Amino acid sequence: MMKRTIIAAILALATLAAAAQEQQKLRADIVAGPYLQAVTETGFTVVWITDMDAAAWVEVAPDDGSHFYACDRPKYYETVLGKLPVGKLHKVRVEGLEKGTVYRYRIMQQALVSKIGDRKICFGVSSGNDPYSMKPYEVKTLDSSASDCDFTVCNDIHGRDSLFRLLVADVRKDSLDFVIFNGDMLSTMDREEQMLDGYLSSAVELFATNVPFFYARGNHENRGWFSYRFPDYFPTANGLPYYIVRQGPAAILMLDCGEDKPDSNESYSGLMRSDEFRAREAEWIEKAIESEEFKSAPVKIAVLHMPPSMEGWHGNLEIGRLIIPVLEKAGIDLMLCGHTHKYSFHEAGELGCSFPVLINSNNEKLNIHITSDGISAKLIDSDGKLLKEHNFTKPNK
Repeated sequence: MMKRTIIAAILALATLAAAAQEQQKLRADIVAGPYLQAVTETGFTVVWITDMDAAAWVEVAPDDGSHFYACDRPKYYETVLGKLPVGKLHKVRVEGLEKGTVYRYRIMQQALVSKIGDRKICFGVSSGNDPYSMKPYEVKTLDSSASDCDFTVCNDIHGRDSLFRLLVADVRKDSLDFVIFNGDMLSTMDREEQMLDGYLSSAVELFATNVPFFYARGNHENRGWFSYRFPDYFPTANGLPYYIVRQGPAAILMLDCGEDKPDSNESYSGLMRSDEFRAREAEWIEKAIESEEFKSAPVKIAVLHMPPSMEGWHGNLEIGRLIIPVLEKAGIDLMLCGHTHKYSFHEAGELGCSFPVLINSNNEKLNIHITSDGISAKLIDSDGKLLKEHNFTKPNK
């Protein structure tokens, strides 16, 4: 009798374990994210990764003190050619918002359990971040009428996650508008896990659910088979790797440097077309600097991973030949660069351009504060120590 009871108990436990395992298969869990991208005055994009193929959406609520469950919240879906995509990487755009306004959001997904073609599809249970057990994420839209603009710049991290964590440990939504990654956050992009381990998971943990980051692609983001997926993980509002960020008195040109060596270099296996890419980018800049969004800004910044040079490698020379002549027409107040792995400051005229160029090292960050009167740039090390400070006052002030 005792033996039968024990056997029955074991079978019951096995049944429960099997049921729990089966239930787990019906739920897609979050592997990474969410993180904010492409924040503008009217919208934002949320990106996250699940462990199973799933359909996904974002729910948004005003920051009005009401509970997230007080009513049905608007749902936003990613669509591709009129259909909802099903996969592990999710990119959902939210539009139609007010500028300079805080919104709460949560992410949701529903796992794909089985399918036979397009018409016989079975989805599992819905899952995501539950506002009942945790505070909803927040995002603040940009505001061109704000009195100032504050951001931090990191570059040339090359997958050194421990250093990256120290540099961004103090990023807070109440003190910064956004963070800028100015290229070479990895040495090569070979797989998703490398990107997550190198900096992205830490960005999510420390700030990126509530503070957006903008990415200026560096030359090393061109390397590795996974580099073709770069736009999937870091979408922009205009769908291009170069774009304008407009916050307060600042218009920031986020630019793409391409590769540093000639396209014919054997290390590229004949796959690079950076020269053509930079030529098209220069054409885009010509139009962008004539836009009201850019021209109306009292302060104008250019962010570009590789600095211009009259004696450098091919990529630097091409930037000097193609990009700088266009920027000369734009009234740029300051260019922010990286790439050299050491700090340096170049007064207007030193690098063949009529505006100053500030190059951040690979071990420090830049804290930038902008008002209509000018720019403050502070070089901060991983211990939080101020190493250098530059102040640029607008001539007409």
